[in-house]
Amino acid sequence: MGSTRFGTVLTAMVTPFSPDGAIDFDVASALAKFLVEQGTDGLVIAGSTGEGSALSDDEKLDLFSCVAQAVTVPVLAGSTDANTANSVALTKRVKATGAAGVLCTTPNYSRPSQRGIAAHFAAIAQCTALPVMLYDIPSRTGRKVASDTTIDLVRKNPNIVALKDASGDLVSAAHTKAVLGEDLDLYSGDDSLLLPFLSIGGVGIVSVAAHWASPEFSGLVRAVEKGDWLKAQAYNERLAPSCAFESTETYPNPMPTKAAMRSLGFAVGQCRLPLGDADETLDLAAADVVTSLRAQRG
Repeated sequence: MGSTRFGTVLTAMVTPFSPDGAIDFDVASALAKFLVEQGTDGLVIAGSTGEGSALSDDEKLDLFSCVAQAVTVPVLAGSTDANTANSVALTKRVKATGAAGVLCTTPNYSRPSQRGIAAHFAAIAQCTALPVMLYDIPSRTGRKVASDTTIDLVRKNPNIVALKDASGDLVSAAHTKAVLGEDLDLYSGDDSLLLPFLSIGGVGIVSVAAHWASPEFSGLVRAVEKGDWLKAQAYNERLAPSCAFESTETYPNPMPTKAAMRSLGFAVGQCRLPLGDADETLDLAAADVVTSLRAQRG
C-alpha cells in the first residue's frame, strides 16, 4: 500500500448532544482529540454515524469548524444529502470551516439511476476545490454505485480521490481499484470487511468501532503492510465482538457507539429521533465490549 491522502484509519465520529438536545461542542472537541490520541488518522464528521440526517446545515458547519480547529488530522465533512442543490450550496461553504475534504454520499430515498447518481456526485465535486471521498452504502440509500460509474467519475473529476465502500461487493470494489490504481484510495466502509478490503488494494477503513478500537484497526493495517497476514488475522478476530456490537436491529448505529463513549467517560448524550434514547442494557453491554477489548491489549 502506498501513501494515502487521508490516512488509513478514519473514525466516523458521533455527534455529542447535551441533555437539551443541542450539539455539545466542548465534548465534540474533547472527543476528537481523544480519537486522534488513540491512533485515528482522520475524522469524518456528520456522516451516518454522526447523525448527519438529524443536523441542520448551520449545525453541520459549526461542527466542521469545531473539530477542524481541535485536531491536526484531516477532517472530512459530511455535507451532502439527497437534495443535489442543497448539497452543492452547503459544500461550497465547507472550505471556510477548515475541513480537509468532503464525504459525498449517494442520495437516498429517490433511488436515482446510475446516470442520476453520477450527475449528483459530479455537481458536488465540481463546486469545490476540496478532495472528495465518495460513499457507497446501498443499505441506507437503496442504490449501489456501479463500478463503471465510479471509474468514470474519478477520470472526469480529479478531486474525487477516494471511495468509502460499504456495499459488501468485494468483486466490484476489486475491479474499481484494479482499473483506477493509485488514482483512487479505496476504504472499507464496513468494519468487519477491513481485512478482505486490504487484500484487494484497499488502503484502510472509515470505521465506527475505531471510537474504542483504533489501536486494533491500526495494528491490522500495519500487519498487512508488513505482509504478516497471520498477525492481521489475529487482530481481525480480536475485533469481531466490536464489529458485531456496533449496530444491531435493536440498537442501530450509532446508539452502541454512544454507549461505548459514555462508558469511557464522554458525555456524548443520546441520539436524536428517530433513533432516540438507549437503555441500561445497551450501556452495560458497551462497557463489557470496551473493557474486554482493552484487557486483551495487556
